[in-house]
Amino acid sequence: MAISAKLVKELREKTGAGMMDCKKALVETDGDIDKAIDYLRENGIAKAAKKADRIAAEGVVYITSEGNEAVIVEINSETDFVARNESFQELVKTIASHILNTKPASVEELYESEVDGESVTSLMNNAVATIGEKLSIRRFAVETKTDNGAFGQYMHMGGRIGVLTVVEGTTDENVAKDVAMHAAALNPKYVSRDQVDPAELDHEREVLRQQALNEGKPEKIVDKMVEGRIRKYLEEICIVDQPFVKDSDQTVQQYLDTKDAKLVNFVRFELGEGMEKREENFADEVLGQVKK
Repeated sequence: MAISAKLVKELREKTGAGMMDCKKALVETDGDIDKAIDYLRENGIAKAAKKADRIAAEGVVYITSEGNEAVIVEINSETDFVARNESFQELVKTIASHILNTKPASVEELYESEVDGESVTSLMNNAVATIGEKLSIRRFAVETKTDNGAFGQYMHMGGRIGVLTVVEGTTDENVAKDVAMHAAALNPKYVSRDQVDPAELDHEREVLRQQALNEGKPEKIVDKMVEGRIRKYLEEICIVDQPFVKDSDQTVQQYLDTKDAKLVNFVRFELGEGMEKREENFADEVLGQVKK
């Protein structure tokens, strides 16, 4: 089958592999990008596949809490200038407080709900008219804790990355914030190994096994090697097993143990992750406006 340049470009962005290697991988896998990622990894051409694309979407991730409830929300705009706009910032705070008060089940339900008699859809449309850019509520999460727990709230680079953690066993918000800062830096996928889907581990085992065989390792020791690499893989994706960023001599779990605390959950939003990239840059956009 014919492999498009766009597909090759997407695979390059996801793996960092060379153009010809990407094209060959796509030819070998009939254009299936996920299988192509595995092909590159199995042949030692690409590092561990990162699903999240590098994107240019703008806006802000915002966190707020009240009592035993907290919310993290991502609201997108077209340019980073809007994130510094006072009207936009007030809109974000209004939406976050509304989510906390009403706890909608989805973004769609949120848009249909009302703030002071006005639908959120209308509120957003009016903001678009005022600010002059397309705005959208992308996602949110509401978390709860007990009276014996604490929320950790950390926003990096003015809200380009936001992390909300829920810790129980201590009411010290600094402990919860330390874990939130760690999550912002290392981008873990899970709290602990118990949350990892067995199917994901089986898939990773098969990739690592094929990788070891392609490296010429004797088959009799491959399975043992794979299990060692799986343990390392779990340490990389599970936050409690990661070396703590503020003290790499202990894991996050060991740090929490010193505080008699337990991490219940964390939510990490990175602005625009996984969204389609904008092809044009700001200079071209300004030039386009001048020519109109």
